[in-house]
Amino acid sequence: MANIKSAKKRISVIETKTAQNKRIKERLKSIIKEFEVALGEGKMDVASEKLTLIEKKFMQAASKNVFHQKTASRKVSRLRQKFNKAQN
Repeated sequence: MANIKSAKKRISVIETKTAQNKRIKERLKSIIKEFEVALGEGKMDVASEKLTLIEKKFMQAASKNVFHQKTASRKVSRLRQKFNKAQN
């Protein structure tokens, strides 16, 4: 356990940020699942809406440093490829 006041504060801040990041990641995972379910059922309009929401949320997370910018772009790109393949 930390003894110095600043170290104690850093522990508290890290716990808060970890909880926020976890919440953001869980929300993204649930949206991705909804997207994949809609894609599997052939509901392209719902899948398209989910894909735009996913892209927005990933870019927001990347701007907050939850994900690296290139990681977010890669994940969105792979989902978009999956969507385009299912559309054809």
